[in-house]
Amino acid sequence: MTRKASFPPVVRADTKLLLLGSLPGEASLRADRYYAHPQNQFWKLAGTVAGLADLPGRPYQDRLASLLDAGIGLWDVVSDALRCGSLDAAIRDHRTNDLVALIETLPELRGVGFNGGTAARIGRKLLEGVAEIRLFDLPSSSPAYTLALAAKTERWSTMRVCLQQ
Repeated sequence: MTRKASFPPVVRADTKLLLLGSLPGEASLRADRYYAHPQNQFWKLAGTVAGLADLPGRPYQDRLASLLDAGIGLWDVVSDALRCGSLDAAIRDHRTNDLVALIETLPELRGVGFNGGTAARIGRKLLEGVAEIRLFDLPSSSPAYTLALAAKTERWSTMRVCLQQ
């Protein structure tokens, strides 16, 4: 089993919504970029939240910049862990990222979206007692989570409220 680590956060001081995954999968780690697996629906879902239908077709650095311009940041709840493969169920001996310290640097933050059950389970524990931030438990964008894209989109779209305030 290999120890795998998350990427640095992608945020700016004007971030209003922070999207948190669990830990990058194999395709993302190989590509050194968030949500690199071609069947992962993250970029479609995040594009819907941001009002950017063309987000998935943009070059990676443009996708990150577009999310930041829309007030959306990215990170993971797990700093590093032992994991064979990409499934969250295989995460062992994990250490967490310091979400509270990051949030303290984001004065305009209004919401945190947890991309999947593992991110929500770990992230909610880390953010207990952090006031005035809405928490959203989202269906995973992973291709391993087989809920229809339309149903995922409906749930993810509830976070738009954080960008409209």
